[in-house]
Amino acid sequence: QVQLVESGGGLVQPGGSLRLSCAASGSIFSIYDMGWYRQAPGKQRELVATITGHGSTNYADSVKGRFTISRDNAKNMVYLQMNSLKPEDTAVYYCNADVRRVGASREDYWGQGTRVAVSS
Repeated sequence: QVQLVESGGGLVQPGGSLRLSCAASGSIFSIYDMGWYRQAPGKQRELVATITGHGSTNYADSVKGRFTISRDNAKNMVYLQMNSLKPEDTAVYYCNADVRRVGASREDYWGQGTRVAVSS
């Protein structure tokens, strides 16, 4: 089994910053794409940013220039640095990873989510 555990969420004022972390653990053979998604109240889950195993990144237009995704392949971790936060960034943020387990095929895994609230 594979577990993804997010951390780093919280309450921040508009214009502030937060750094989310996600640790993958378990019987991992290889991790391909990793990413962050978010779901605001009453809305569908949406892509925030993704990063390939080689470091190529992709961002939602709404966060370009403000958020930065990175990963540490040696530690099986992915990060999301969020700057210049806006109230509309308020959501539950979920970590996602495309993982090949030892002796198994590739599967998509999700974390339990970490809540980010941007409010004055």
